[in-house]
Amino acid sequence: MARRADHGLHFLALTDEKGRLIWISAARPGRTHDNTAARHDHILAHLHAAGLGALVGLGFRGLENNLLNPMIVTGYTASRTHKLTPGQKDANRVLAVGRAPVEHAFAHLKNWRTSTKLRTDPARAPRLLRALLVLTNLEINR
Repeated sequence: MARRADHGLHFLALTDEKGRLIWISAARPGRTHDNTAARHDHILAHLHAAGLGALVGLGFRGLENNLLNPMIVTGYTASRTHKLTPGQKDANRVLAVGRAPVEHAFAHLKNWRTSTKLRTDPARAPRLLRALLVLTNLEINR
């Protein structure tokens, strides 16, 4: 009987503007791309229904095609042939300042050793992830 391979987990999380975790997605295999996970969780539809927007990392580039009224904001990337303009660099700095609380929230979540060392079937992880969400918020709000 072959043993099923255990793998890392990939999950998305949403925070408020102060970096408080408010939602964690279902766990998926660690190889899942950010855009794929966001599409499966209907993130854009939920943001649109709530009238909210999101500052997101570069892994979400290409998720949204609405250029006139975007729900998500990503940074600019340079390539060998396309250097960033000073305005694009400034925009990336502003975005980084806005995303800092989000990155702090992820760091707090990763303080729980379980969240970084867990190797299991994604179907088994949702309860644990949601428990970590509650514990992280309790720890932060002390």
